[in-house]
Amino acid sequence: MSRTNFDTLLQAGCHFGHLKRKWNPAMSQYIYTERNGIHIIDLHKTVVKIDEAADALKQIAKSGKKILFVATKKQTKEIIAEKATSVNMPYVIERWPGGMLTNFPTIRKAVKKMANIDKLMQDGTFANLSKRELLQITRQRAKLEKNLGSIADLTRLPSALFVVDVLKEQIAVREANRLGIPVFGIVDTNSDPNNIDFVIPANDDAKESVEVILNACCAAINEGLEERKVEKADEKAADAQAEAEAEEAKPKRATRKPRKTEEAPAEEAPVAEKAAPAAEE
Repeated sequence: MSRTNFDTLLQAGCHFGHLKRKWNPAMSQYIYTERNGIHIIDLHKTVVKIDEAADALKQIAKSGKKILFVATKKQTKEIIAEKATSVNMPYVIERWPGGMLTNFPTIRKAVKKMANIDKLMQDGTFANLSKRELLQITRQRAKLEKNLGSIADLTRLPSALFVVDVLKEQIAVREANRLGIPVFGIVDTNSDPNNIDFVIPANDDAKESVEVILNACCAAINEGLEERKVEKADEKAADAQAEAEAEEAKPKRATRKPRKTEEAPAEEAPVAEKAAPAAEE
């Protein structure tokens, strides 16, 4: 069964591409026709591509790996933050920090710095600072939170990237390509699909279009997470059962009755010396 359908995508405006003069010829296979100087995307192909992407995302989530969502466009920020949070995945909706993937250890240091500031504020270390110094630290903390707060729990490189508008986020795509991290992308008619592992041809500007695609993909991710929970619970139950069976299979030792301690024979009283013969008169 398909995760979405032609009519749903049509109502959300997923079929609207860019102006014909702005097109990328590599997207020709996904273009159905042209109307009033605007390319129209073939939604039958979009339905198939959404299903392919959703199945792959489900498997990644099921294996317990992280998918990083990326969308810095003003109109898609909120929806990305909401959907990524709903499936407990990291996301980037502010400026993409250059080197986020290729120089990941440095990014982790910045995240740790944010955590250290929080710790020092809580234990009262900053209590003796001047107002100016405290303001500087607070501003620094707010800036780190804005740019990196959503990836604070990302302790290792993500296993996949989900990108809205691959043309705008081309730095993120290049970094992922360099490291061999698969890229899932909503690709419009003005973008190059060749560097995207899972292409979803659709309108990447309209909030409704992005939302309907994310709904299908996040539902698949959620399925993967639920299946992982069930598998873990089953494994735990199986381990407990195997342990119980192994315990039962152990040969039971015959319980011996404690031996009665034999009482040591009482020592014979020393024989009384025979009375000396009466002295002769």
